[in-house]
Amino acid sequence: MTRSSKPQHAQRINTALVLIKSEKSLSGAATALARRYRISKRQAYRYIREAELIGKQIPVPDTKIAFTVKLSKNLIEALRKYAKSTGQSLSEIVTQALEAFLQNGRGRG
Repeated sequence: MTRSSKPQHAQRINTALVLIKSEKSLSGAATALARRYRISKRQAYRYIREAELIGKQIPVPDTKIAFTVKLSKNLIEALRKYAKSTGQSLSEIVTQALEAFLQNGRGRG
């Protein structure tokens, strides 16, 4: 069994909310959800229960893809040291740095 990604999870919760409202029963909603995403009915019920607890649509995060860049050895070592001290992943740190860079207008030619 593979775990759903964050975007998949959010989409399934949102779909579960729609199905809860449109189907006549929770069983019908779970069956429709299981069929739509090709998951077990048991897993569909988990999404249904979670959707009921949340009670509203949730934002679907942007899908992440791998992006390879070449950086200096010293920069990579500094990033790894910082990651270890903060408990963040390299991806989280680089994402935050690039978002800040772009928001400050420095990423615009």
